[in-house]
Amino acid sequence: MSAVLPVKGLEGVIATKSSICWIDGEAGVLTYRGIDIHDLANHSTFEETTYLLWFGVLPTASQLAEFSKELATARTLNWRIYDFLRSVPTDATPMEVLRTAVSLLSLYDADEKDSSHDANVRKSYRLTSQIAMIVAIFDRIRKGKSIIDPDRSLGHSANFLKMLNGVKPLPEAERALDVALILQADHELNASTFAARVIASTLSDIHSAIVGAIGALKGPLHGGANAETMKILLAIDEAGADPVEYVKEMLAQKKKISGFGHRVYVTEDPRATHLRKMSEDLGKAAGNTKWFDMSRKIELFFNNRGEKKLNANVDFYSASTYTTLGIEIDLFTPIFAVSRIAGWAAHVIEQLDDNRLIRPRADYIGPPYPNRYIPMAER
Repeated sequence: MSAVLPVKGLEGVIATKSSICWIDGEAGVLTYRGIDIHDLANHSTFEETTYLLWFGVLPTASQLAEFSKELATARTLNWRIYDFLRSVPTDATPMEVLRTAVSLLSLYDADEKDSSHDANVRKSYRLTSQIAMIVAIFDRIRKGKSIIDPDRSLGHSANFLKMLNGVKPLPEAERALDVALILQADHELNASTFAARVIASTLSDIHSAIVGAIGALKGPLHGGANAETMKILLAIDEAGADPVEYVKEMLAQKKKISGFGHRVYVTEDPRATHLRKMSEDLGKAAGNTKWFDMSRKIELFFNNRGEKKLNANVDFYSASTYTTLGIEIDLFTPIFAVSRIAGWAAHVIEQLDDNRLIRPRADYIGPPYPNRYIPMAER
């Protein structure tokens, strides 16, 4: 029996030191390198935020220009990756395809066998650009549409939307996605980031760490929650039901309502604050606030349940935001990866810069020792 009591799900356990992200769950504060997420969402870009996560400081104008140029230059895939994307079943889930494609990327990376700090930074540029490309390209292939070549004159978000939809996005759509990517770029030791750090701690390569992170993000208790939220909204709309009454019935049947509550935040998830407004603004711009209106009614219901009060998390309003942007439900989690690669890369680099193998212990609760081996004849 361990001297330290085990904590189910490692809740509240401090597993490492990090200078990347700080969260105050009781106050509803999220920071990257000490900068409040609200400041970044209001003033920054995904490229600038990614630079901050990787290098620890905000870039100068020339540094940001060079960084953005490096990301744009990295928008390239080996022809074998295109062949793979064409060969997979069109009914494969985009997260399955992304997980497998990222594993393949390592085989054709110029720095495949180099795990130095500088090589991992170079790989991070490529992975950040390539993951976005893979998501957009596979979506077009499975729909029988032609592949759109990357536009290196565009920023990261605009290029992704163009490769996905075939047209240059409106400034409002580009900014909305950019803010969504900023909000989801990192979140301390969430399940996928912790998985990446564990893999990196074995001195495996960065591609393996990111594949592991994608595998963790794929789960409905992590990155898949926003897709589950949208499925509920669609079901309500199809049934022509009152959103609150529909949710009450789900609760009566002991069904989970995705998008509410968070392991860390006691108060509102600060990312939800921005996504709520974004969902409303995009709906108004599109002339259809249906998804926002339904979401807001459900949120207010959960906010007013007395002791059972729950707050919306990042997944709840990202669902209606992405839907209003015309994005398919099964792309919600891959787009999460398009954003979170910024944080994953930062954590892998930090882990390897001062590495120690992550190897916790378990609190054994099996049969006591010694447990006699019983010969076959006596069983």
